[in-house]
Amino acid sequence: MVEFEVTGTTVTMHVRGAHQLLALRDQLTFDLSDISAIGRAGVDRRPPWVRAPGTFFPGVIAAGTFRGKGRKEFWDTRFDGRAIRVDLVGAEVTRLVVDVADPDAELRKLASAAAAA
Repeated sequence: MVEFEVTGTTVTMHVRGAHQLLALRDQLTFDLSDISAIGRAGVDRRPPWVRAPGTFFPGVIAAGTFRGKGRKEFWDTRFDGRAIRVDLVGAEVTRLVVDVADPDAELRKLASAAAAA
């Protein structure tokens, strides 16, 4: 589970609980201007093939950094329908797929902050 914190034009994603150990990361920071698209992540979506570092059990959990052709993605999801997708350009990663407590509220928060930036 993650939480997003918006401060000015900076977004900090905080990984909470035991997921810090599974994902081998506690936070990631990027600018609002780096967001190119946001939306709900489908439960059938899968991360790129190369996991480095992190945890992946198909259909159970994906947590950590995953790489593919020209992609570096951060995932922290249990594939239970609470994941959002944030596509980024110019940031350390190209996509986030993460579980949040209230997907609709987080999407509204990020969309309104990005629109205001």
